[in-house]
Amino acid sequence: MNKSELADAVAEKAGLTKAQGADVVNAFVCVIEETLADGGEVRIPGFGSFSVAHRAAGKARNPRTGEMIDRPASKRPKFKAGKSFKDRVNG
Repeated sequence: MNKSELADAVAEKAGLTKAQGADVVNAFVCVIEETLADGGEVRIPGFGSFSVAHRAAGKARNPRTGEMIDRPASKRPKFKAGKSFKDRVNG
């Protein structure tokens, strides 16, 4: 399912127009991005939580040349599924 299909499914489930469904999905994604960019966390009980994981600087190997390179420290978004979500997916 891609983003537009998700928006259509949300619109159908919520009784909205397709444009309103797209607005809801876009707003949801935007709020999560902004919250994580500000260092926050988004928790949705029963679904999961979005957070930021910190990766320390280190060394990495260029697979093409075998040369060791410095990898800078970085942040990455992380999602951890909630128990009821995992149970639903696992049947």
